Amino acid sequence: MDQITFAAKGISVTLDLAVGHIAELRIEAGGRTLKPLHRAPWLGEPADRLPPNLPDGVVRLSGDFLCAPFSRSDVEEAPLHGWPANSGWDVMDSTATADGWRARFRLRRTVMGAVVEKTLTLRDHHPFLYQEHAFFGGAGAISVAHHAMTVMREGGRLAFSPKRLAATPADPLEPDPARGRYLLAYPGRSADLSRFPIAEGGTTDLRDYRAEQHREDFVTLVEADHGGPGWTAVARKAEADLVLVLKNPAELPVTMLWISNGGRDYAPWSGRHLGVLGIEDGRTAIGHAASIGDNWLKKEGVATAFDLGGHVAFRQVIGACPLAGGEPPEDVASESGRLRLALPDGSEHAIPFDSDFLRTD
Repeated sequence: MDQITFAAKGISVTLDLAVGHIAELRIEAGGRTLKPLHRAPWLGEPADRLPPNLPDGVVRLSGDFLCAPFSRSDVEEAPLHGWPANSGWDVMDSTATADGWRARFRLRRTVMGAVVEKTLTLRDHHPFLYQEHAFFGGAGAISVAHHAMTVMREGGRLAFSPKRLAATPADPLEPDPARGRYLLAYPGRSADLSRFPIAEGGTTDLRDYRAEQHREDFVTLVEADHGGPGWTAVARKAEADLVLVLKNPAELPVTMLWISNGGRDYAPWSGRHLGVLGIEDGRTAIGHAASIGDNWLKKEGVATAFDLGGHVAFRQVIGACPLAGGEPPEDVASESGRLRLALPDGSEHAIPFDSDFLRTD
């Protein structure tokens, strides 16, 4: 069995057990079926059409998955983003609850000696997937990140919980113009998301995802102190919906944006990986060794790894709702079983939400 699908009223999720990726999330809302997550265009193609030695996590790239570590596995040998994103998971439990469904999975491999479990929860009439990952035992420290991906046919607009700063690494993802292209300055930094430096001079608005800008970029957003959940909202233009990703900033203090819009010309990307936005909430720098050693985020007072040895857990939420007008909310707040969206026109929209799940208090 490569996949398992389960559902609650108005929502269903499919997990690819071969790599732990969410293969599909479907939400019934407003008489429509919303599909907020991305699937790579090469999924299902014959293996001989793909380059040899691709990590399984790239071969089966979809939806969202756990990275442990994030990026390079240069402490304990493993593929890019670690074994949780590249190897098999077993179903430990999958049962109906009083108000939905809950399923628990265990990674077949260990990470730094730790047993890793994934718990996915659906609630009736909630347009959200509630996720928890937990590490039991092990030794040393591990960096982690979710790797949620949405996709936009015609671009969209982004909004975020308050961020202290945005920064790019020293080098772009695709420095060779024969292989790809990028827009942002590397390294670059700004406290104003609407004015981030670009490579050719001037600035760009990180909140604007423009379909015509073919590029491959990566930027890290550091959460500000604001007392609420961390959130990213993506108003997808052509899809006429709003994708929401939420976290507890105390657990996952950074949100990394991977802008992958036809910016890679080599296989399997081949200029066809279009309109993709990775919303990668994490506790990490780039690479395992960097995360547990000295790095620029630690100098900013930001944690970049969890210490193993006991029980370590963190949570994240992904969902979507219909949206008219193409502009994301100005604010998102969790209160009394609802997620309240403050829209730019002054109106408010409330969505059923487990307000205790992220435990931000």
